Parts: sequence; C-alpha cells; structure tokens
Amino acid sequence: MSLYESAVFGDLDLSNRVVMAPLTRTRAGDDGVPTDDMVEYYRQRAGMGLIVTEGTWPVREGMSYLGQPGIETPEQVEGWRRVAEAVHAEGGTIVMQLMHGGRVSHPEISGVDRVVGPSAIASPGEGRTRDGKVALPVPQELSTAEVAEVVEQFVQAARNAIAAGLDGVEVHGANSYLVHQFLSPESNVRDDAYGGSPENRARFAVEVTRAVADAVGAGRTGIRLSPQHQIPGVLETDDADALATYTALAQGLAPLGLAFVDLLHADPKSTIVQRIRHEAAAPSIVNSGFGTVTTREEAEELVLEGWADAVAVGRPAIANPDLALRWEQRAELNEPRPEFFYTGGAVGYTDYPSLAEVRAER
Repeated sequence: MSLYESAVFGDLDLSNRVVMAPLTRTRAGDDGVPTDDMVEYYRQRAGMGLIVTEGTWPVREGMSYLGQPGIETPEQVEGWRRVAEAVHAEGGTIVMQLMHGGRVSHPEISGVDRVVGPSAIASPGEGRTRDGKVALPVPQELSTAEVAEVVEQFVQAARNAIAAGLDGVEVHGANSYLVHQFLSPESNVRDDAYGGSPENRARFAVEVTRAVADAVGAGRTGIRLSPQHQIPGVLETDDADALATYTALAQGLAPLGLAFVDLLHADPKSTIVQRIRHEAAAPSIVNSGFGTVTTREEAEELVLEGWADAVAVGRPAIANPDLALRWEQRAELNEPRPEFFYTGGAVGYTDYPSLAEVRAER
C-alpha cells in the first residue's frame, strides 16, 4: 500500500493517503463565520487526500480562541458552505473537526458567562483575550443532565456541517479539550457514570461519537485521539490506566463502523496506538505529533509497512498547498513561517506558492 494510492474510508473518497491535519489558524471573523481567506486556504489544499478542518466550535460556550470558527449559526453554515464548494470544485474531500474546548476557554473569549468541564478543576496556562493573557477559570462541573445536552450540541453541529456540504465530521477527542478532559484522570475526578474507572471516563467520548454517527452516518464520522500526549492538566502518566482507558474507548467505538480514527502520538508504532487501531476496527490516520515535523520518508514508511492507513501532516501542509504532489514527485518544499501561524490575514496563510508557481518563476 502506497501513501499516494487512493482510499475509501467509510463514505469518504480519498485521492491519496496524505491527510491535512486539523490546524488552528484563527482567521475567522468575530462572528465565527469563515472568511474569504479561509475559503481560499482550504481550496488551495484540495489536493490532499483528505482535509480535516481546524477545530470548530459547536456552541459559543465551547469556543477556545479568538478567531476560531463556529458551526452554530446560519451565517456560519453558509460560510462553511463556501469552503466546501471551493474544495469540491477542485476535487477534494473535507471533513469538519467538531471541537468543544470545555475548560480551555474564558468569558472574555467566548462572550458566555460560564466555562464548563468534567470537574471543577481549572486548566493550567492562560487564555488570550483582546486585552492580553488571562488565567483560565475554574469551570462549572457539568451535571449528568448537562452532559447529555453537550452530546446533543455535538449532534446539531454535525448536522450543520453536513448541511453546509462538508463530507463528514471528526469529533475532537484530543489535545486537552472537553472530550479529552473526560478521558484523563487528572482533569476528571467525577464519581458518577462518567468518572472513576477507565470505562466510565471513556463513556462520554463513546456517547458523543455514537450520537454523531447516528445523526449523520458512521461512514461520515471520525474521531481524533491523543493518548498520552501529556499536555499539562490532562496528563495520562499511568501506562496501564491509559491503555485500559483507550482500549475501553476503542471497544466502544468498534460497533459503530466509523469512517476513521485519527491518532496523534509521538510514536505511531507504539502499543497504545496500535491497540486503538485494531480494537476500533476502523481505518486509521496517524500523526506523529507536535514535537517533530512529519517527513515524507516517515509518512511513506508508516503506510507502506502497515502501521496506518493514512498519515496526517501539519506544518508541511501549511507551507505547501500541493504537498501530496510535491512528496510524490520528490520536489522541493516551501518552508513554513511560524510567526504567521495565528496572526490573521492572508500573509503566511494563502501566499505560499504552489510547485507550478515556483517553477514558472524560474
């Protein structure tokens, strides 16, 4: 199996197995509506086998960053429709990452009075508001009834994404946001059906994903996980507990027949990643994480040797809108400019040249 072969993940057709990872870029308007720059950014990258959008909030309460898009209002749905149409016009496939930030938020970011989480424990670190950085507040612990309401918020967001013309959705269960907060014994100290044992801590992730799959189709639904990524505040340092938690989660996902499971881990060949892959019984996308940049050689090896069905790529996809083509042709790459990752506007966003443009300038 080659990285450059086509694939079918559930109802999703991939022209190759190079996946654009979900990448926070904070270019949306103040109303959470995708902008013209966002339409162009995603259109340029339609040659990726699959685009996973940046994390998109299902409700304003779940917003973590200024400039982050939403999928709650009719205006946001129409904005994303423009993105989907642009990608489809270029022959691409795009799914939306549904991201509820949970306790990684602040009223000065979301404009909502409360911040929620699985337990009343503040996230370490700070949030960035228009007036500067602020400490993240102690969240309100979600009641059992409120947990069910949040599940329905994910469901409505998924329906909105499909109504906007996207090909599917990815539940964000990674990187310290709400679903991940339920998984970690550090951020989840509940003593009800959603806390305590590995099986209970995995329950929310399973329920969200099952409800979304029931609403829009399992063949259009995936989930992203980051087992033992060790983000402060959601540490998973007990190997046995982490393996038990993610095994329970994967076994809960297996009957659903998901389109894919997207796994972020520094070692994609690790026991925990491969256990999730096989227990979840779904096509797998792996991503080696934030610490190092994924190389062409690594991506090709992971697929060729059967460690994954596809590979998600971040920084190279930011800098190279035609990354899959460049990798397949062994062509030179543009270098990313990190100083523009989150700054807003077209600079460092839509101004990276394609390979054809680079060659035309010579």
